[in-house]
Amino acid sequence: MTTDPLMIPAFAPRPSPHGTLVLLLALLVVLAGCAETRHVMRYGVEEWRAERRPFWPTPPERPRYSFAGQLIGWENFPIVEEDRQQKGKQVLTWLVGLDPETGLGRREDESKGLQRPQTGMVDAEGRILVTDSGQNVVMVFDEAAGKLFTWEAASKREKFVSPVGIAPGPDRSVFVADSELKRVFRLNRDGEPLGEWGAGLLQRPTGLARDPERKVLYVADSQSDNIRMFSDEGTLLETIGSPGSAPGAFNGPTHVAFANQRLYVADTLNARVQVFDVRGKYLFSFGERGIRVGNMVRPKGVAVDGEGNIYVVESLHDHLLVFDKEGRFLLPIGGTGKEVGQFYLPSGVWVDKRGRVFVADMFNGRVKILQFLGGS
Repeated sequence: MTTDPLMIPAFAPRPSPHGTLVLLLALLVVLAGCAETRHVMRYGVEEWRAERRPFWPTPPERPRYSFAGQLIGWENFPIVEEDRQQKGKQVLTWLVGLDPETGLGRREDESKGLQRPQTGMVDAEGRILVTDSGQNVVMVFDEAAGKLFTWEAASKREKFVSPVGIAPGPDRSVFVADSELKRVFRLNRDGEPLGEWGAGLLQRPTGLARDPERKVLYVADSQSDNIRMFSDEGTLLETIGSPGSAPGAFNGPTHVAFANQRLYVADTLNARVQVFDVRGKYLFSFGERGIRVGNMVRPKGVAVDGEGNIYVVESLHDHLLVFDKEGRFLLPIGGTGKEVGQFYLPSGVWVDKRGRVFVADMFNGRVKILQFLGGS
């Protein structure tokens, strides 16, 4: 039997907007208790069939790399939940003004995405840390927690202005070079400032790399045309190089990498990569200026994987170039554009223990991920 609303006695209490809101919120609590929800980290390729993923080089050659996804920001963290109660939750979220896609109230940081990623690293916990000079922050993609964290404090009194280089430090700490603040900052694993150094010594610090055995941090100073060697405590140990184009000299060095007891320096305006031993002794260089694919015009990011392959970002021609451990050219990946496998003014490159290669696709506002499939 239904009740005609016009027949409600005059003395019946009228429902108030406040009471309706309380009822809806109570219903939300009940529904939330019935359906478990959580954020998970996704790379955008989980539903792709294996044959859909691009490979490099292309068939009939044997593939060495496959596309493994990308990082762009909060879109990498969708909500997953059980199917039951889904329809009821959709109605409720519409009623109370929550986001119909996620079922969550919008938060300011949930709309954030990468703007101008510079470079990054993967820490011992598997978190992917990316410096973003567009937002002046370090963005932390935490797959295990299903969360995206944003670090903006360089010190207890300053925010980052132009964070570029990043490297793991001792005791799960992180070093970050800010090119505009002209210093290197150390943060703990939660992004809390621990200290800073380099004031008066560094003019434009960009790339960072650390030798964990000798506890030495290498800092590329793009304006001073040299590489500074510091202790973990910030003591200047030695300076490598001086302005020029001779072997061991630099012209606008940007990014650096340390692997296999060697230091690799992207000598950007000299259009080459130079290789040094742990004490800064020049060993060899590779790369030359030119218009062919594989030549270097503006090399920036540099990284070395577990098999000794050397990755160099050729930013002007929008390529990732792969070389063997002796600097012999093997393979180009990329080209100008915004499609899968293309770049637009890329910057840094780094690798992890899982054989993944990360490229900061700067002007596309994303990090592209490749999976190394092995083979020489």
